Amino acid sequence: MNIVWDPIYLINLFLCVIILVFGLIGWRRSGRALSLYIGVAFGLFGLSHLTTILGLKATLEVPLIVVRTLAYLIVVFTVYKMAFGSK
Repeated sequence: MNIVWDPIYLINLFLCVIILVFGLIGWRRSGRALSLYIGVAFGLFGLSHLTTILGLKATLEVPLIVVRTLAYLIVVFTVYKMAFGSK
């Protein structure tokens, strides 16, 4: 296994984990699912970065496309709900 320790991927992974944690905290405190959705989406992005760091990107290319697509759809849904959802 060829491990890629790219600092950019490490920073992105760290930021995704932080956003996931803040999303979970925001959901627990406010009860709003939107912060949970954002946290889960960035958790999926973090999973994608982790596979790249571990050198598994080529092996898991198709599942990664599905994971990233799901994460982007969650982000788009959440932004839509924030912009046009009922208050």
